[in-house]
Amino acid sequence: MGSFGTLNWVIVVAYLLGNLMLGWYMSRRIKTSDDYYLGDRSAPWWAIGISVVATYVSALSFLGGPAWAYGDGMAALAIHINYPLVIFAVIVFFLPFFYNSGVASIYDYLERRFGVASRRVMAALFLITQAITTASILTATAIVGTFATGLSVELVILIMTAIVVVYTLLGGMNAVIWTDVLQGIILFFGAGLILYYLLGATAPMSDALANLSDNGKLNPLNFDLDISIAPTVWAGVLAMTLFHITVYGANQMMVQRALAAKNIGDAKKSYLLMGYAAFFIYFLFFFVGALLFVHFKGEPFEKPNEIILHFANSLALPGLMGILAAAILSASMSSMSSALNSLATISVTGFYKPLIKDEAPESHYLTVSRIFTLIWALLIIPAALMFVNSKGSILETLTAVGSYFVGAKLAMFGMGFFSKHTTERGLLIGVAAGFIALYLLKAGMPFSDWEPPKIAWPWFVVIGGGVNILVSYFASLILDGRQSNWHEQTVIGQRAKFRAENLPEKDGNWYRMPGNVEPITWGLPVFFIGIMGFLYWFSTLA
Repeated sequence: MGSFGTLNWVIVVAYLLGNLMLGWYMSRRIKTSDDYYLGDRSAPWWAIGISVVATYVSALSFLGGPAWAYGDGMAALAIHINYPLVIFAVIVFFLPFFYNSGVASIYDYLERRFGVASRRVMAALFLITQAITTASILTATAIVGTFATGLSVELVILIMTAIVVVYTLLGGMNAVIWTDVLQGIILFFGAGLILYYLLGATAPMSDALANLSDNGKLNPLNFDLDISIAPTVWAGVLAMTLFHITVYGANQMMVQRALAAKNIGDAKKSYLLMGYAAFFIYFLFFFVGALLFVHFKGEPFEKPNEIILHFANSLALPGLMGILAAAILSASMSSMSSALNSLATISVTGFYKPLIKDEAPESHYLTVSRIFTLIWALLIIPAALMFVNSKGSILETLTAVGSYFVGAKLAMFGMGFFSKHTTERGLLIGVAAGFIALYLLKAGMPFSDWEPPKIAWPWFVVIGGGVNILVSYFASLILDGRQSNWHEQTVIGQRAKFRAENLPEKDGNWYRMPGNVEPITWGLPVFFIGIMGFLYWFSTLA
């Protein structure tokens, strides 16, 4: 503990206190449960946008991104080249439905489109997957705390959970957003410092790039058609586009920020920031990992997620470990607080309110929301301890685990938006079929010698979602027959409603009608083409 140094401790403690003070300041605005979930819609779009970026690009990316690239090289970046396509789909189809509804839970859409059962199934899947994600973020934080201070991982997890719970109970959505802004600035400042010193340590760059090329770690564009390999262009453009659409379009924690925007224009602009910035952010983290491979000459690490911390510690710069620890700790605090806020939101709006007490004063639901926040914080501790001894990159491990569930999310929202004949009964049968298909692919056929083929985890969303969609469609036709009209909550049905009721298609310069595309949003697929060109050029540098 003493080796961490007084200056580093001062930086960390000051930063944590600053986060808590901000949470306390924002807590004065919380009067109702809606204030707790969405704030008072006072945050500007750029703050919400930074919050969207910082929440997903958290300590997991700071530690797991370089660890992943250390092993797979720049090819790992292929998994993250799809963000312009992802954000395009979310802005055009998802956000109009959710923002126009005026509710806190995005799963309210599923109830209006299909029925109560589909909403509860998806809400339950969110609670499970988000709890796993939050646990992994807590583990990433504990790695930093243990490396820097010498405290045990278990103790760091308990301390961090206690701090996050206090901050979350105070904060509400406004505090989450503004803390994310502060956290994002510090996080990228720390990453920039690491890159600066790493460029010096691996200079000249021509030799570093040649080293990466000789070891097969320079080219980010792997066009191999082998589906047993995770980081390929096909997996990144096809499979992971679908995966990340569910992350940004069908995930309560992410969309809840957009719902806190002043208007739909601000909601869309906040997401556009992610669409145009995400590639550069992930390129930074993966390039750092590749350069670390050069610096450490490919030396294997027992705990790959600590590689970037070993480099920072080796620089022996006063205050640097404090800055990095503060950045990663605060990133985790912000990510965890927003996750716990969303878990509480769905627990109350999706289960407690409709099933236990649907008529009560707002003060009651605010209290219950805070109780659920505490309950979820306690539940994630055992899961976080399980991640401690995981091998490989935490970011890759987390994404692989999440891939088991995203097929159901993709199918439920996709069929809701675009299918005329899918009904709730057929949809739920499809969800079950998708899970069974993935289980058989991983575990094999019971009471049989059949060995499942080796399939990389990005393709699970395609397989699970594909089975889900096909079974849902045909089961709906068999059980409920063909539907005579498009449902009001489909894209075609919604567009017909806008025209029939003469509703305004735009709010200012931004479309409220699903399916319409603004000029700046058309720039996203163009930007994706530019990314592919840049990566091809980058692969030729050695």
